[in-house]
Amino acid sequence: MLDYLVRNACLNGENALVDLAIRDGKIVEIAQSIAGDAPCFDAEGQLINCGFVESHLHLDKACILDRAKNETGTLAGAIRAVANAKSGFTEDDIYARGARVIEKAITEGTNAVRTHVEIDPGIGMTGFNAIKRLKADYAWAMDIEICVFPQEGLFNYPGTEELLRTALDNGADLLGGCPYMDTDPNGQILRLFEMARDYDVDLDFHLDFDLDGSWRHLDEVAKQSIAFGWQGRVMIGHVTKLSVLSKPELDDTIAMMRDAGIGLTVLPATDLFLTGRDHDHSVPRGVAPAHKLAAHGLCCTIATNNVLNPFTPYGDCSLSRMANLYANVSQLSTEAELENCFAMVADAPAKLLGRSSKIAVGEAASFIVLPAQSRAQVVSEISRPVWGMKNGRVTFDHPAARLHRP
Repeated sequence: MLDYLVRNACLNGENALVDLAIRDGKIVEIAQSIAGDAPCFDAEGQLINCGFVESHLHLDKACILDRAKNETGTLAGAIRAVANAKSGFTEDDIYARGARVIEKAITEGTNAVRTHVEIDPGIGMTGFNAIKRLKADYAWAMDIEICVFPQEGLFNYPGTEELLRTALDNGADLLGGCPYMDTDPNGQILRLFEMARDYDVDLDFHLDFDLDGSWRHLDEVAKQSIAFGWQGRVMIGHVTKLSVLSKPELDDTIAMMRDAGIGLTVLPATDLFLTGRDHDHSVPRGVAPAHKLAAHGLCCTIATNNVLNPFTPYGDCSLSRMANLYANVSQLSTEAELENCFAMVADAPAKLLGRSSKIAVGEAASFIVLPAQSRAQVVSEISRPVWGMKNGRVTFDHPAARLHRP
């Protein structure tokens, strides 16, 4: 007995349409024609792919434009606005705002998220506790990985390390960092590697978030990644400094990151909004060239970062839109280039979060149906998923638009 049949599906790389048989939350058969009387979905020749994976999001400080304004439009202005607003956060407030974002993301085809959660004596465990509740309550549609980090510094904010350790003792999945906010950036990097070793967790740093190429913290992260044997377990986000490097400098940096096993998450909406504010003409884009790093085998992902807050005062949680934005900024247009942009919101982040991105027999029936015939088309047209399934259960659908002709 089958639970569902999905007919006339287009699979990436396959010429003929196929049917998928689903039982007990898994794909049990893929063939051009499968007999059965189970409930059917007709994919109508549309693309079926694993769901999108959000590799860098901040659920705890989303949707706060009503109480936090970035008066300068800069990174410092955003950090200051959120720091002031955090004093008014409650667990239920964070839960409600986070749920709003999660539900948006689900309907845009995302079924896994790595969310960063701020931990410090000011907010305590409030945000962490709220996100833990969200992780449990939305497990039917979304896998949520919690990365706790010290947004406002570690050594300059006594009591933060103890709270981070408490979170790791109570279910946090990994540890993040923000060295540029610390009075001792290299000290923070070292301490976080020590903590990661203590708890055997991965690391994900906010790093080098400016356009001054004369200095950076990336070198210290690379050094410690090798010293601690943490190659393949470290991601860095933003790293807008990479956008100003010459080709020889970038080539040297890519080689260093390959040796250290460091991956990159680029956050186009936030990086475009915040960087270059001191330029009154020829404003730099400030978006790291992730596709160039990916071409050398580095783990590279594209992510949303923030939604409707002082860091990014817009957002609909659409990763097909974010991939398209990155393609625009990076002037990418070929089939292969757009396919790679799609991979950076699907395959690469899925691997990062330890998930399969395959549509194959034996894999979980967790996928989305997209109104396109190729992954490049999804990026170029910002295709919105038609419906999706997680572990054999339909989680959302978008009724097709109808024209009302005269």
